[in-house]
Amino acid sequence: MYPDVEVIAGVATGAIAHGMLVADRLNLPFIYVRSAPKSHGLTNQIEGDYKVGQKVVVIEDLISTGMSSLAAVEALRGAGCDVLGLLAIFTYQFQQAKDNFSNAGCGCTTLSNYTELIEVAMEHGIISSEYVEVLKEWRRTPETWGK
Repeated sequence: MYPDVEVIAGVATGAIAHGMLVADRLNLPFIYVRSAPKSHGLTNQIEGDYKVGQKVVVIEDLISTGMSSLAAVEALRGAGCDVLGLLAIFTYQFQQAKDNFSNAGCGCTTLSNYTELIEVAMEHGIISSEYVEVLKEWRRTPETWGK
């Protein structure tokens, strides 16, 4: 998707291992981004070797609202990196996340999502069709579901 990528960045801590594997496979440098600068030592928020202007793809494990992922994107942009986009393993497909990524001008692509998870679980008999509507309703309003 991003043939011009020069650096792979993982979002700490869940996506560090995944990002490192991607960087290794592509033979690219790897950096990672904390949610906030360290309170001691060099006080870095971004760890690893990168240069201003380099094209970066961010790797994330899970997207819920997208806020932690976008905090990493903004930290990289603030450090002068050109963030090409974000790739994640899974998303719950919350509308809030879609809106947040759109507002931030950052593309987000995932390997899998909540809808696919439910479909595969049904196909394999892990959940029955009677629970599908309950699961879909949770995704529509997780903050108020069950209250």
